[in-house]
Amino acid sequence: MHIKELDQKYVAPTYARFDLCLVKGEGSHVWDDEGHEYIDLGTGIAVNGFGVADAEWIAAVTEQLGKIQHTSNLYYSEPCARLAEQLCLRTGMKQVFFSNSGAEANECAIKAARKYGETKLGGKTTIITLKDSFHGRTITTLAATGQDVFHKDFLPLTEGFVHAEANNLDDVKRLADENPCCAVMFEVVQGEGGVRPLTKEFLQGLEAFARERDLLLIADEVQTGNGRTGELYGYMNFGITPDIVSTAKGLGGGLPIGATMLGERVENILTAGMHGSTFGGNPIAAAGALNILSRIDDALLAGVRERSDYIWNELTGTEGVVSVTGLGLMIGIETEKDAGEVIAACREHGVLVIKAKHKVRLLPALNIPMDDLKKAVAVIKEVCKK
Repeated sequence: MHIKELDQKYVAPTYARFDLCLVKGEGSHVWDDEGHEYIDLGTGIAVNGFGVADAEWIAAVTEQLGKIQHTSNLYYSEPCARLAEQLCLRTGMKQVFFSNSGAEANECAIKAARKYGETKLGGKTTIITLKDSFHGRTITTLAATGQDVFHKDFLPLTEGFVHAEANNLDDVKRLADENPCCAVMFEVVQGEGGVRPLTKEFLQGLEAFARERDLLLIADEVQTGNGRTGELYGYMNFGITPDIVSTAKGLGGGLPIGATMLGERVENILTAGMHGSTFGGNPIAAAGALNILSRIDDALLAGVRERSDYIWNELTGTEGVVSVTGLGLMIGIETEKDAGEVIAACREHGVLVIKAKHKVRLLPALNIPMDDLKKAVAVIKEVCKK
């Protein structure tokens, strides 16, 4: 039976898959089961930051495979400890909890904030998030997500979340006045919300307000983190300092890993037995993440910004393109044509792009060769204007 038929028969139909079965890749090039080659501008939704089959990452993971593939969190593990150290040194955070996904990383962030509100703020446990945000698909992270479309059919959701208008500090203040709040949670660019960036003015005002009210700032860096925006973490573009940072996706380079970084105000807020994960900090995933993190340096980040500028300059104002939004190599393109039509046409011309609401979304490898990027952008421009 063909792979697509097997999938359709045996895999729960929760994904509207493209009619494409990818079987191998190298860098920013991938091939399907019929031998067709594509330039990949999706990277597994911001996961394969250094492209497919990256040799350095493979070597790091393979070396760890030959040592020990898993040990429970009842024991110490070198890759886990070293990864936590590097994350803290690179961000100024104090501690890290490891999990397996962005949703889990956000669950931990929420638990830490609730514990802080319960023990430090006299039982204030409501968390403000933003409309059009996306924080995951568990019942609690769905509740945190500020989009009703994701709530349908799954009520009742976890209580204790209220949603403010993005880039509207007055609305955040109103909700803080009306509710017993402990934290504000945000993405600096709302990826699943349509690649909508928050403004510097809003984020800096949010930080000042949070400090005034003793609210925690939680930065959801699941998609924006690990070099994607041109800085190691997206909040670093805006001169603010969160109390909790969650991340996943690009951290592992293709292996499942989530991380929740805890700042000084919530250091030691979670103690033995309060949280856990069988696979959290898995040695193989941690070894892969260590390799990825070690290579996100100033030169790479400068390259991300250079590539971002190229895309913006090429697409802004071009025929068929209404607007370009985003930050770094997390870019949304509003097109005159239906986004689905543009995505399908790009695929026919050997370029893989994805969608965010009504926009075409670009999430290329951080080190995509400029020649590949130029070819892919030329295809996008041609498809948009036809």
